[in-house]
Amino acid sequence: MIDRIDHVVVNCRDVEAMAAWYERALGMRREAFGPDGRLALKFGRQKLNLRPTGAANWETGAIDAPGSLDFCFVAAGGLDAAIARLRQCGVAITRGPVTRSGALGPMTSIYCRDPDGNLVEIASYEPPPAAGGS
Repeated sequence: MIDRIDHVVVNCRDVEAMAAWYERALGMRREAFGPDGRLALKFGRQKLNLRPTGAANWETGAIDAPGSLDFCFVAAGGLDAAIARLRQCGVAITRGPVTRSGALGPMTSIYCRDPDGNLVEIASYEPPPAAGGS
């Protein structure tokens, strides 16, 4: 019945800070949408909608706590490029590269955290980076 995920809503303490981090660290593209100028971050054929915590006019889950999500994104250019970009942006890699099990089978992942503390996993289905690449 379900084909894919279209978008995920991320509850944020500071929408602008989150948008800036995902643009800088992960290369997502900012897009304003809706009559009230909501913000989204586009990547591939998906997007993250950024919702300010407590926004009364935006339907959400029962608890809209920032920092409670775990994401896994698949890197387009492999992990070596992702590691280099995160280092260039001053983003700490908290774990990895490590082997994980993804939707398509074994993958290699690294982990970091966004400004609200959400766990961000970046994975590749390609062979792991060379030793010392973390």
